Amino acid sequence: MAMEGRFHFYEGYGMKEVTFPIRVMYELGITTLFVSNASGGMNPEFRIGDLMIITDHINMFPEHPLRGHNFPTGPRFPDMHEAYDHKLVALADEIAKEKNIRVMHGVYMGVQGPTFETPAEYRMYHKMGADAVGMSTVPEVIVARHSGIKVFGVSVITDLGGFDVPVKVSHEEVQEAANAAQPRMTEIMREMIKRS
Repeated sequence: MAMEGRFHFYEGYGMKEVTFPIRVMYELGITTLFVSNASGGMNPEFRIGDLMIITDHINMFPEHPLRGHNFPTGPRFPDMHEAYDHKLVALADEIAKEKNIRVMHGVYMGVQGPTFETPAEYRMYHKMGADAVGMSTVPEVIVARHSGIKVFGVSVITDLGGFDVPVKVSHEEVQEAANAAQPRMTEIMREMIKRS
C-alpha cells in the first residue's frame, strides 16, 4: 500500500485525522511501514540532498496522537525504545553501501510548524539531540509502533540551519532538493522490499 502525500497537523487536522491512515493500514494487515520526509539539517556533517536514515525521534508536537481513549491495537503506555527497526536500518545501510549511495544516520525532531525554524531554534534543537527537524512523521510512527507495525524512516535533508551563517529557505527550494534525492531513496526502499 502506498500513500500519495499525508495529512499534516499544521494544516489544521487533529492527531486522530493525521494518523488515521496508519489505523487503516493496521486493519489491512500492514506489518512494516516506510516513512519519508523533507527536513532541515542541523548536523554539521550533513549536506543538502543527503538521505538521513532515522534512528530515533524527539516528539515536540503539542498534542500526542495516543491521547484519549486507548485503541486496543496496543498497550496504554507503549514502549518506544526501538521506534525505528534496527534490522531495517542495517538492511538499508547494506544496500546503500552496495549501490554507493551516501546515507547518514540521525535523530529526527517533529515540530508543529508551519514556519521554518529560526537560527536560534535550529541551534536549540541540535543541542537537544536532534540532527534534523520537520513537521511530520513522528505522530504516524507513534501510532504504527502502538499497533505493532515495524518502521523504517528516511529524512531528505533539504536545507541546513543553525550554523554561523544563516541560510534563507523557501518551500520551492525544499521541494527541489527533495525531488533530486527521491530516486536514491526509492532505490534503497525498493531493494529493501525485495529482500524483506
